[in-house]
Amino acid sequence: MDFRTISSVIGALVGALGLAMLLPALADLVAGHEDWLVFVSASLITTIFGAGLWAASAGGKSDLNLRQAFLMTVLIWVVLTMFGALPLYMSGLGLSVTDAMFEAMSGITTTGATVITTLDESPPGILLWRGLLQWFGGLGVVVMAIAVLPMLRIGGMQMFKAEAFETPDKIFPAAAQIASAMIIVYCVLTFACAVAYWVAGMGAFDAIVHALSTVATGGFSTRDASLGAFDQPAIHYIAVVFMILGALPFVLYVGAVRGSFKPLFRDSQVRVYLFIIAAAALTMALIQIVGDVAQGETAFRQGLFTVVSIISGSGFGIADFSNWGPLAVAIFFVLMFIGGCTGSTSCGIKIFRFQVLARDLYQHIRQIVFPSMVYVKRYNGRPLPDSVSTSVQSFVFVFFSSFLILAVLLSFSGLEPIDALGAAATSISNVGPGLSPELGPAGSFANLNDASKWLMTIGMLVGRLEVMMILVLLTPRFWRA
Repeated sequence: MDFRTISSVIGALVGALGLAMLLPALADLVAGHEDWLVFVSASLITTIFGAGLWAASAGGKSDLNLRQAFLMTVLIWVVLTMFGALPLYMSGLGLSVTDAMFEAMSGITTTGATVITTLDESPPGILLWRGLLQWFGGLGVVVMAIAVLPMLRIGGMQMFKAEAFETPDKIFPAAAQIASAMIIVYCVLTFACAVAYWVAGMGAFDAIVHALSTVATGGFSTRDASLGAFDQPAIHYIAVVFMILGALPFVLYVGAVRGSFKPLFRDSQVRVYLFIIAAAALTMALIQIVGDVAQGETAFRQGLFTVVSIISGSGFGIADFSNWGPLAVAIFFVLMFIGGCTGSTSCGIKIFRFQVLARDLYQHIRQIVFPSMVYVKRYNGRPLPDSVSTSVQSFVFVFFSSFLILAVLLSFSGLEPIDALGAAATSISNVGPGLSPELGPAGSFANLNDASKWLMTIGMLVGRLEVMMILVLLTPRFWRA
């Protein structure tokens, strides 16, 4: 296997990450905090390493084969996490290597789980860096979902290869073009979100950091109380809007910009996703009212916000849902796995895959009742190949198997059963908060032992890389091919 192309791409990305560290360095310098030296030092180390790796890899082939694409994608997330953890470890927060890696992995995978319990007193550089990690991670997820996963045929994503690159009018003839267009959309959404937060009453710095993590559906905040620290309802509703926008297929936004608005409203993923949000939000509002937790608009806002935060994988909090009763916790547990739409910054299994499973079940039932009938499965009006169904079924099986294995390992590491289930679900689904009061929206993961933190760190990576990618790399045949 020729590693020069892989090394060249990784080197360029590491170098870019190193240059990005100068932004939090500037924030700390302006604020008069000594951690600006930490970010400058980390930037020098990271940039020099990235530039050196890129230069040493010059002359490699520009084309990637399938095995190289698998390996490169995994290495990008691992290497960027390691260098992203560098300023966290070197900062004045006193984070251990374990905590720094946990925080960086949580950021770059847009999980949002944190081990930092003093956000209110943390320097602006660290807060901005956490937001940037999530923003870069969300951008990587969007590009990976459209430009990489369809080629690797993971979890039924080959269904979107033709949709992205073989449109009838050939608007997007190459992955690079559609990726560039989606990056522009991503930046525009981030800017709009920051402006909306600022207009609603949030400070400029808080607005920027929260916009970075909101559009990325990440969930990192500048406050220990998350968005609950801001008591303006307008801020909460703005967050809801942009969390939803971040969890919708970005390729539809690109089409809308070019004048094709109908797919944005006709896409079955979008309709199902919005229906689930509406139904779950109303249910949560009712649970709060009946349980005398909150009433009226407050119950509706808290229910809507928390549902969108969990199903989009953002993990922001304005209320502790662990106090809403066992039914609410059970519903949120299910929402963690559902996730958003394919081709978004969101997490989880994704709406598309549940739709494929539903069509497979419907086909199976019809074949039992009418054995001689021919039933053609369709998705968004297009035939659904059996290869996509098989791929989705395999993905869902491996996803839940990984969740169960992680939950068992977390139990062995010392977590209580409910904590182990919540930590496994939030890691593999890249959501953020757990289910219990200790690990939920009002808690943190700071008190977990190192073994549990490393298990969760691995779980975040496995979930973000769609599970199957890690499994393929663990197959001996992959390395012998």
